[in-house]
Amino acid sequence: MPDTSIFRKEALASHENKYRWEGDLLRISPAWMTWAYRVLVGCVAAALLYSMIATVNEYASGPAVIRITGQTQLTARLPGVVSSVEVKPGDRVEAGHVLVRFNDVAERDQLEKVTKEFNLQLIKRLQDPLDPSTQQTLASLRAQKALAEHNLEERRLEAPHAGTISDIRIRPGQQINSGEKILSVLPEGAAFRVVALVPGHYRPMIKLGSRLRLEVSGYKYTYHNFLVDSMGDEIIGPNEARRYLGEELADSVTLLGPVVLVQAHLNTKGFIAEGKAYNYYDGMQGLAEVPIRTRSILMSLLPELKLLNNDSDE
Repeated sequence: MPDTSIFRKEALASHENKYRWEGDLLRISPAWMTWAYRVLVGCVAAALLYSMIATVNEYASGPAVIRITGQTQLTARLPGVVSSVEVKPGDRVEAGHVLVRFNDVAERDQLEKVTKEFNLQLIKRLQDPLDPSTQQTLASLRAQKALAEHNLEERRLEAPHAGTISDIRIRPGQQINSGEKILSVLPEGAAFRVVALVPGHYRPMIKLGSRLRLEVSGYKYTYHNFLVDSMGDEIIGPNEARRYLGEELADSVTLLGPVVLVQAHLNTKGFIAEGKAYNYYDGMQGLAEVPIRTRSILMSLLPELKLLNNDSDE
């Protein structure tokens, strides 16, 4: 069939090639955006899968205190004035070693007076062995002399056992009352323990042998791991917990509710922080964390899913 168009084929082909995009859909997205969208969808799917498979630990945390086991706290038996302190922290002593002397002028005068009277009566007894009054007086003076010697011995403090002196809290010339703490004696092989005060409602979730992570106050991001070897069977209140820690630490620990005591043995006498070695000391504090359960990342981020799962099980 003959071509009846008034335009030449060459002219029509040239016009079509020149204006072929006119009237087409508006294209504002470059080709790379399509690939970026696919990569984004893949990353979201991978993250969702990872959050369903991977797990994280939940921790029960609370204040912790480092204590020394086996140390002997020595207190004043009678009120008085400290005359001299015969030792210093770190000294090694044997049982019976004199640690502190108190003012004993009155006791020495009393002993000297009773001893002098006792010796006079003893001479009379030798002169007249059958005198009954002299015998009675000697018996009375002998008891007084023994009491005076005992009172004089009470004016000095001796080491109850061999060990190392620690935590001296007195100075010469100081007036102290009966029952006040004087110093501590550490026995051979004394060990450190960490006592963590964890909120009481976590007690059913904590198991013996769990890992206790300790961060000592003042040494941030320096963690030390130990194994829980002792736990309280009762939930105790803040006042009872402070009484357990002792008067010297009661005011320094903040407790907001009932707690359970979780303890672990420290297998070293020191720790490393920022490349330097430090020693543990009685009374050092920190933050303790004990794992209580393991959950998937998704459950941790969306705890409502666990509630939905429980409702479906019922």
